[in-house]
Amino acid sequence: MNDTYRVLVTGSRSWTAELVTWHALNQARDTTPAGRTLVIVHGGCPKGADQVAHNWAQGHAVATEVHPADWATHGRAAGPIRNQLMVRRGADLCLAFIHNGSRGASHTAGLAEAAGIPTRRFTIREQP
Repeated sequence: MNDTYRVLVTGSRSWTAELVTWHALNQARDTTPAGRTLVIVHGGCPKGADQVAHNWAQGHAVATEVHPADWATHGRAAGPIRNQLMVRRGADLCLAFIHNGSRGASHTAGLAEAAGIPTRRFTIREQP
């Protein structure tokens, strides 16, 4: 039996709704099956949903698995390549924090859904 409960977090770099993120992560932590250890998997962006999730994990002594995009090697394709890698590595749950229709976060959520990973989408749309 797998001893980790992997929660894949994907989200917009412009995501600032910390309370929404914290609530979703608290719920994931509180429903982690007995005997399994929660791990937060994210793309390592220095701002937005990835950073909010990373800070939450640090504050709650939860392990993280960070997959930064390799922009130097892959150029503009780095984000989608990283997203595919995170989904291929598997997760028990995907939390997608999508601000103004973010293509990257929406793409990752779609990949997770196609892979059979239960996915919860949180969306915020702001008028220009």
